[in-house]
Amino acid sequence: MNVRPNQDAQIVFVEMVNRRSRVAAFGLLLVVLLLLVESTFEQTQPRLSSTAEFTALLKLRSSLGLRSKEWPKKSDPCWFWRGVQCRNGRVVGIDISGFRRTRLGSRNPEFAVDALANLTLLESFNASKFLLPGSIPDWFGERLSSLKVLDLRSCSIIGPIPSSLGNLSNLNALFLSYNNLTGIIPSSLGQLSHLSVLDLSQNRFTGPIPSSFGSFRNLSVLNISVNFLSDTIPPGIGTISSLQYLNLSGNSLSSSIPAQLGDLDNLVELDLSFNSLSGSLPADLRGLKNLQKMVIRKNSLAGSLPGNLFPALSQLQLVVLNQNAFTGNLPDVLWTMPNLSFLDVSGNNFTGVLPNFSFNANAMASVFNLSQNMFYGGLPSLPRRFSFIDMSGNYFEGKVRDYAPSNASFGMNCLQNVSNQRTLEVCASFYAEKGLTFDNFGQPNSTQPTTNGTSGKSNKKWIILAGVLGGLGLILFLVLVLVLFLCCRRKGVTSQRGNGVGPVPAGGSPPPPGMPINFSSLGEAFTYQQILQATGDFSDVNFIKHGHSGDLYWGILEGGVRVVIKRIDLSSIKKEAYLLELDFFSKVSHTRFVPLLGQCLENDNEKFLVYKYMPNGDLSNSLFRKTNLEDDGLQSLDWITRLKIAIGAAEALSHLHHECNPPLVHRDVQASSILLDDKFEVRLGSLSEVCSQEGDTHQNVITRFLRLPQ
Repeated sequence: MNVRPNQDAQIVFVEMVNRRSRVAAFGLLLVVLLLLVESTFEQTQPRLSSTAEFTALLKLRSSLGLRSKEWPKKSDPCWFWRGVQCRNGRVVGIDISGFRRTRLGSRNPEFAVDALANLTLLESFNASKFLLPGSIPDWFGERLSSLKVLDLRSCSIIGPIPSSLGNLSNLNALFLSYNNLTGIIPSSLGQLSHLSVLDLSQNRFTGPIPSSFGSFRNLSVLNISVNFLSDTIPPGIGTISSLQYLNLSGNSLSSSIPAQLGDLDNLVELDLSFNSLSGSLPADLRGLKNLQKMVIRKNSLAGSLPGNLFPALSQLQLVVLNQNAFTGNLPDVLWTMPNLSFLDVSGNNFTGVLPNFSFNANAMASVFNLSQNMFYGGLPSLPRRFSFIDMSGNYFEGKVRDYAPSNASFGMNCLQNVSNQRTLEVCASFYAEKGLTFDNFGQPNSTQPTTNGTSGKSNKKWIILAGVLGGLGLILFLVLVLVLFLCCRRKGVTSQRGNGVGPVPAGGSPPPPGMPINFSSLGEAFTYQQILQATGDFSDVNFIKHGHSGDLYWGILEGGVRVVIKRIDLSSIKKEAYLLELDFFSKVSHTRFVPLLGQCLENDNEKFLVYKYMPNGDLSNSLFRKTNLEDDGLQSLDWITRLKIAIGAAEALSHLHHECNPPLVHRDVQASSILLDDKFEVRLGSLSEVCSQEGDTHQNVITRFLRLPQ
């Protein structure tokens, strides 16, 4: 009766035994495989064999305040310490990039790396983005003889570069950018014959570029941008035949561009922007046959572009020559270059009639900026494939065709069917000076150049007119002398009576329609694409604060220049606010006001103003500041600095009240309006509310001088 259940139980028992046997066999196989892998790993990655190096690593771990998560104390560094690289049981590489310190270590971070001196075979040390406040030790160049890569980017390092680094004969790459290094660049760095990358950008170096840099033979990247370097560009740099990337932008380099740079036939990118270079663009640069990017914006270069320069540069993709003083015609070859997709020649004195554009398939992503020059004649044909094209601020005439791209800007020209154009008088005068006929905005009686047949009658009219104007001018001159005499007589009385400043009006008035703003004195005309790129599409990371006249964002321009950009939404802010500020900057120039680097006014609903970045923020944030990110304690500004700030603010307001004509009132003086540069010098901001004083200053000039009742 119970035979069947017993048989089933036996079958289940056998299956369980077989399953356990298979599991045990699999576990045994896994153990064997792990032992084999461990044995193989031990052969390729042996444990740290040097007791002295293990002790040095423990000291380094302690002095830098590294966490057990990255460097566990009781495990082998070669196997388990993150960023430690070993070879044959010896330490050859350390990478602590982006590590976080312990809470105790973050209270007083220092450049405490003395233990590295005992790692005699160390080839690479990378501490980028790890806070190391302090100076680079002199012994680096004496004790780390095997070092090939030294990366100390964004470490808050101060002081000079020790000249002993020139003794690191095996060094291949030296990265010291984004620190606060000062002093001159030591010429001993020119001894690093194996160096292929040298990045000293975003520091505070002064003095000239060492001429010893011409001794480099393997260098492919040289970046010393955004410093305070002066003097000339050493011609010896042109002998570094291996150089591919050269960036000297954002300094105070002067004189002309050395013709020897044309010998760098392997160069791919050249950036000399934001300097004080003068002279012409040397034709010898045609030797840069592999050049893809040429950026020489914001200098004092002049003259015409060499006609034989660009035909040889067939690889060019980006050309930026804006904010110089170039003259003459643009070479026609620029419109047919096969790879060119970005051209910015704005803010120069280029002239001539443009040919019809003829571009390749890359034109779909092309950005061309020809604004603020003196081009004239009819508009060339403009393909719709442009990403953006700016033709504003020239003297083009005729009509804008219906097929013109919608993302093109044509303001401040002499065009017929576009708003915001120059006046008839300005356009007619420009074309008359060139002996050309202006189309009079499509109306009859267009202006004609002067002909010989009417020269006799015209001369008589001019003689009569000159006599009448001369007599009126003499009378006005005598009246002016009389007024000045009376003014001097009553100077003492006037000063005693004061300016008679009355109440401040509720709002400033925009500049009169008859007095257009001088945009040439307002810095660079940026494109909307440049603004988006600088601010990361106005990301939240770049957001600073909401201002009463617009939102503020920090950004970085193409040349690495740090800026603050005000985003003005005209749907919520009056148009007069930004016009008043532009009018102020076009008329008032003083070191105590925040520098306006440029503007972007091409959008109808949004306007953008670009200011110089102030490293120490505003007074409200700098008066009391945290000593570091992890500490809650506050450090107060010393009284000498406070007095310096007070004097600076007083000088700014004094200039508005007493040196401007008519006197101006700021109307928004508060701690957040007082901006501070890297030396705590005051740069007064929040200038959108500035307006002229009411009261006695608005009386009739003659009445004020004579003190007559109105």
